[in-house]
Amino acid sequence: MYQALRDRFGHQGWWPGGSRFETIVGAILTQNTNWSNVEKAIGALQRADKLSPKGIRDTPLPTLADLIRSSGTFNVKAKRLKRFTDWLFENYDGDLGRMFARPVGELRKELLAVRGIGPETADAILLYAGEKPAFVVDAYTYRVLTRHALVPEETSYDEMKSLFEENLPQEIPLYNDFHAQLVRVGKEFCRKSAPRCEAGCPLQPYLRR
Repeated sequence: MYQALRDRFGHQGWWPGGSRFETIVGAILTQNTNWSNVEKAIGALQRADKLSPKGIRDTPLPTLADLIRSSGTFNVKAKRLKRFTDWLFENYDGDLGRMFARPVGELRKELLAVRGIGPETADAILLYAGEKPAFVVDAYTYRVLTRHALVPEETSYDEMKSLFEENLPQEIPLYNDFHAQLVRVGKEFCRKSAPRCEAGCPLQPYLRR
């Protein structure tokens, strides 16, 4: 399935982000919104010279919320950014290098303990910012897996994550591109409503009849 996606779409080159911290901020802000809105928020943080752990930590919450207004639910997301940076300074003196030096399993547990960071966001931080072997599962992944009868609908996030991690080589570029390919096919063909299976979807041959 991965090769079929790669043959159709080519290498996707994810995740968009100019630095580790920008990628982390993007992973938090992209919850329940589209990437164009996140880009606007990140741009506002950059122009205000706040796109750094210290910048986020030292910015008053109302000001931070206003800067990221374009990302939607900006008050909630501002609190999540604050919690993450507070945690980063409390545990790693604001040093992302020290944070990512932790074993991936232990760091994932720590990230999940930060209020507002769920499994998908934690894995996106690990894979795309930390270059750690953590497969990211999202709504597109779930949709493709269930529609192709690879997992039942009640399958949990961690069960889907394990399906990839236990059956693929632990190669970060592969995890990165496979997730991006699933997002691409989900947007173009495996839509939430009116899926375009017969319209040339590269995964159509893998549907179980």
